[in-house]
Amino acid sequence: MLLADTVLVDGLAPSPNFGARRAPLDSIILHYTGMETAEGALAWLRNPASEVSCHYFIDEDGQITQMVAESARAWHAGTSNWRGQDDLNSRSIGIEIVNQGAIAHFPPYPPQQIASVIKLCRDIIQRHGLRPEAILAHSDVAPARKQDPGENFPWHELHAHGVGLWVPAEPFVEGPVLEDGHSGSAVLELQQALIRYGYGLEASGQFDAATRAVVTAFQRHFRQARVDGRADVSTILTLQALLGALACA
Repeated sequence: MLLADTVLVDGLAPSPNFGARRAPLDSIILHYTGMETAEGALAWLRNPASEVSCHYFIDEDGQITQMVAESARAWHAGTSNWRGQDDLNSRSIGIEIVNQGAIAHFPPYPPQQIASVIKLCRDIIQRHGLRPEAILAHSDVAPARKQDPGENFPWHELHAHGVGLWVPAEPFVEGPVLEDGHSGSAVLELQQALIRYGYGLEASGQFDAATRAVVTAFQRHFRQARVDGRADVSTILTLQALLGALACA
């Protein structure tokens, strides 16, 4: 029987889609539902045929529903990688946030919904002792497949309330850009910097499709004003600032 893991839970909607954790819990992964309705998303997460689930589901009005016990392995991250680890489902708590996402051109998240995301994340962080850089986007851990929670997600607001690692994006300036087809030491340094933060990427020195996907994911999280997969000066300086913040975290 599913029992609430926190007093913040407003209701329970147990999903049968879970298993045993295979590794210690060390992160939170934030998703958007990406479906037309909240009801449809909730039903899908409870459908055995879907083979997907999450620990928590946050509606647009801020209501928090628990679907899988935190002690169990929910099926939300899929094929993913972070800091060299592949089984992110075993290592994380998955939070689905009701938002139509890409199918509706990334609509804004209501303030009451974000307030609940912040409260729930703070609660989980405190109880499990999670580090700031362990609050991740689905697109961070699966950059070639996923866009959620999207470029309109207010990571800066979460950070202001003690949730996640974040730095202000560096301004746009003229300068060199690394993009598809480029190769050499500058590309290698970019890849190594992205890997240092945690992204799953091969340091090949070739700006390939995988590198573009990771740069795009980085921009969705940390440089949202322009998400184009090109490593311009603003992107590279923002990444360097983030690594500096990571070293001090």
